[in-house]
Amino acid sequence: MKDSTESHTSHIKFWRKRNKPELTLDDITIVDRKMLNRAVGAAALGNAMEWFDFGVYSFLAVTIGHVFFPSGSASAQLIATFATFAAAFLVRPLGGMVFGPLGDKIGRQKVLAFTMIMMAAGTFSIGLIPGYSSIGIAAPILLLVARLVQGFSTGGEYGGAATFIAEYSTDKRRGFMGSWLEFGTFGGYLLGAGLVTGLTAYMSNDQLLAWGWRIPFFIAAPLGLFGLYIRLKLEETPAFQKHMEKQEEIEHNKPQQTLFEMLRKYWRPMLQCIGLVLLFNVSNYMLTSYMPSYLTSVLGLSELSGLMLIMVVMFIMMPLTLVLGFWNDRLGRKPVLLAGAIGLIVLSIPSLMLIGHGRMVGVFCGLMLLGILHTFFSGTMPAALPALFTTNTRYSALAIGFNISVSLFGGTTPLVTSWLVSETGNVMVPAYYLMGAALIGAITVFSLKETARKPLIGSAPAVETKEEAKKLLKKLHLRKKKREEEKANLGNNTPTS
Repeated sequence: MKDSTESHTSHIKFWRKRNKPELTLDDITIVDRKMLNRAVGAAALGNAMEWFDFGVYSFLAVTIGHVFFPSGSASAQLIATFATFAAAFLVRPLGGMVFGPLGDKIGRQKVLAFTMIMMAAGTFSIGLIPGYSSIGIAAPILLLVARLVQGFSTGGEYGGAATFIAEYSTDKRRGFMGSWLEFGTFGGYLLGAGLVTGLTAYMSNDQLLAWGWRIPFFIAAPLGLFGLYIRLKLEETPAFQKHMEKQEEIEHNKPQQTLFEMLRKYWRPMLQCIGLVLLFNVSNYMLTSYMPSYLTSVLGLSELSGLMLIMVVMFIMMPLTLVLGFWNDRLGRKPVLLAGAIGLIVLSIPSLMLIGHGRMVGVFCGLMLLGILHTFFSGTMPAALPALFTTNTRYSALAIGFNISVSLFGGTTPLVTSWLVSETGNVMVPAYYLMGAALIGAITVFSLKETARKPLIGSAPAVETKEEAKKLLKKLHLRKKKREEEKANLGNNTPTS
């Protein structure tokens, strides 16, 4: 592990070049621990709410098909339900293009508060929509509109939440604090899935069809209000505040950077972001979206058994994600991500072979192996992705790059994998698909610069205490003095003509 002062050197050079000739104590950010914890909680809650809806909608797919698409066959109802679900992925990049630049202009906190309102309203409204038997074709149309609202708001949620946590965290603990974002992902999914499982167990099918299915969607309202309250109580991130202070010193007639100019200037980190998110989300959606249907339709397990296995695996993944967040702060983002990618390349086939045996123990071990490998990404990506971009473009670039990759590769994983299995008859296709994503991810990781324990690009160091800041300045001063002495000695030893 590198000395923490060494790890700051390259970014401090960037700071001196772009801001001031010398770093001072006032430049270093002293992070308020209580405010950091509240920021992490508020960001993770929004992500949990997104995946609460994901779990509820996925687990209620058959019931929603009966309520909103009653005229078709069972398979047609399911296809229509998931098509409506998938429509939300199409508008996510649009949400990123709107909310990302807005977050870089008016602030992360304001935009995240608004996306929370939109997500809660979209989810809650699904519970209010009358069924097809009451209002006919208007029912599925309204369902589609609600899903589009959810997708649009989600386009600004993850990139903003990851940015918010990254800019609030200290340089030494950014990986661990960011891992709580994915902890919220698993927690929200399990809450939604567990609630639906409980309703299914304690209600009759007629009760569930008549009104029971609406209950999980109604819960979104108090969750959304609670999340909104927390987010409104937060201050703007220290990094963004300092960025805006510097912007005020710049001449007001300077033209603003357009979206296309930003994409042209930062195309390399944007491609890196897309490659990392491809790896992250293919493994995610393969496990959470495709595997439940794979276990039932391909392997013949009961639906309840498949869903319970996935839920147990995700429950175990929650603390493992925090463990990987802790260790990527110490080992580095690149080694952890590379280990996960190589693990997928090597172990995807053995995992699918274990799952393919159809015995409960083997299936669980195979799923758990995939789940453990995914935590290498879920524990690291929330810190690695925001570090690719500078403060003035971080929200925009991350929101756009993340959602483009999710829409093209993550959200399509269940559909493409199902089609390939159907066309080829090869049940090992999911393993090959994971290996392909892992290969792209590994190549992307090799192109990255290590960012663990370093300041974000364009920002001064962020530490926990004033004493730590003084210690850092003292070390930097001694290092500078040593370099000057070495330079002077080199000059004295140069032979004269």
